[in-house]
Amino acid sequence: MRARLLAIVSAFLCVASAAWGADRPDVKGLYLLADYPAVSVQPGTTANIPIKLQNYGVAPERLQLSVTGVPTGWTATLLGGGQPVAAAMPATDGGVSLELRLDVPSNAGSGTQTLSVEAKGEGHTVTLPIAVTLAQQLPAKLKVDTALPALRGTSKSSFEYQLTIKNDSGRNLTVSFAAQAPKNFETSFTEAYGSQELSSVAIEAGKSKDVKLKVRPPSTVDAGTYPVSVTVSAEGATAKTDVSLEIIGQPRLTISGRDGLLSMRAEAGQQATFPVIISNSGSAPADDVELSGSAPSGWKVEFNPKTIAKIEAGKDAEAQALITPTEKSLAGDYQTTLRASSRGETASSQVRVQVVTSTVWGIAGVGIIAAALLIMVGAVVRFGRR
Repeated sequence: MRARLLAIVSAFLCVASAAWGADRPDVKGLYLLADYPAVSVQPGTTANIPIKLQNYGVAPERLQLSVTGVPTGWTATLLGGGQPVAAAMPATDGGVSLELRLDVPSNAGSGTQTLSVEAKGEGHTVTLPIAVTLAQQLPAKLKVDTALPALRGTSKSSFEYQLTIKNDSGRNLTVSFAAQAPKNFETSFTEAYGSQELSSVAIEAGKSKDVKLKVRPPSTVDAGTYPVSVTVSAEGATAKTDVSLEIIGQPRLTISGRDGLLSMRAEAGQQATFPVIISNSGSAPADDVELSGSAPSGWKVEFNPKTIAKIEAGKDAEAQALITPTEKSLAGDYQTTLRASSRGETASSQVRVQVVTSTVWGIAGVGIIAAALLIMVGAVVRFGRR
C-alpha cells in the first residue's frame, strides 16, 4: 500500500514538472533590457534611464560596458549602484541593474538621437539602442487635493485638513500656498507631521508632498457651513481646491443677579437668598446646567434648583443661591463666586456679600457695656468717700 502511494505521488510530480516545463519559454542568452527605450529629454537637463543586463542560462563572464553614438557636447555615463562602472558580470539566471545618465547641453538642437549601450564579452555581445528625443520645456503643472474636504466641529474646534500637492512638471518647483477664508477666520499651513508653519515647499519633478491646513474660526461665529479656498502656485502655474467646515451650535452661558445686581446682604449665621439669572446667548440649547459656588471657609453655598434641565438658545432661567455665613463672621464685605456649566461651557460671576451681625447680639453688647459702666461708677462713688 505504501509503495503504491509513493508511485502515485511520483507520477503526479512528473506530470506537474512536464506541464511547468511546457509553459516556461525556452529563453537562453544575454540581454540588455529597458522599460522605456525611447525617451524625451529637455535641453539643459539630466535624464536617468534604468537598464537591466540579464543572464538567462549562460555561464557568468565579464562584460565590458560602453555607450556609442553620443552627440557632441553630450555626456553619457553608465552607473551601477550609483557609481560609474565600466564592466558587469551577471550570474547565471541573474541580472545586474544599471542606469544610463545623460547630461544634455542647453544649446542642443531639436530632433531624435539614437545612442547604443553595449555589453561585450569573449563569447557574447549584446546591444540596446535608446532613442532620445529633444523636447521643448513644458510649462509647470500642479495639482492639489485632500481626502477629507469637509469637517465638523464647534466654534472652539481647530479644523485640520491634509493636503497633497503634486508637481506634474518635468522639473523641480518651489510651491507656495495661500488660503482664503471668511472674515476673522485664522488659517495657517504646517508640515504634515509637525508644527512648523510654512509658506512654501520644494517638490521634485513628478513627486508629491503633504502639508496641513489649520483653520480656527472666531469664538463668536454662528452655526453654519463655511467655505475655505486653497490655492497653490509656482512659476505661473496654479491649482485650487475647496474645503469646508461645519460649525455646530454651542451654548454660551452668563450668570448674574436679578437686574444685573451682583451684591447682597446677609446676617452672620443666617441663610440669605440671592436670585441668580443664567442666560444662554449661544446657538444651541444648554442641557443639564449645573450650578456651584465657592465662598469663604466655613460658609455654605447651596442652590435651588441645583441643576437646570435645559436653557434654550437666547433664553434665561432663574435659580436661588442660598448663602449662609458662619456665626463667627465679622461684619464687612466678602466675595462669593457662583458658577454655571453645561457641555464644557462654563460661566462664573463674583457676588459681594455684606455681612452684618445680629441685632440681638448688638443689644446684648450694649447691655454689657452699660452694666460695666454702672459697676465702675458705683465703685468710684463708694470708694471715693473714703
